[in-house]
Amino acid sequence: MKRGIPFRVIQLKRICRAKGLTSDQIIRLEGAKAKRYGLRLRRVGYREPETGTHYVFLTNEPDLAASRIAQVYRDRWQIELSFKWIKQNLKIKSFLGRSRNAVLS
Repeated sequence: MKRGIPFRVIQLKRICRAKGLTSDQIIRLEGAKAKRYGLRLRRVGYREPETGTHYVFLTNEPDLAASRIAQVYRDRWQIELSFKWIKQNLKIKSFLGRSRNAVLS
């Protein structure tokens, strides 16, 4: 979540600080553009134990545990870094397919 985005907290949820969680909230975005959509989102705060970096994730997934949401985003970021490395070091501009075999080729 970018800084400075206005929102209103609708509901607070319990968190387990031992898992690195700092917040778990149901929010509604505020502002002129956000009011058109009227979305209720889930805002999960997480502090990385190794670096101390604080992350805030927005999701529309209400049923997953907050710790699972943080883990999914952490895993996704590692995948993004892997693709960045592949594109930079192997000079690949785009992939020919999405299957496992296409990516390996």
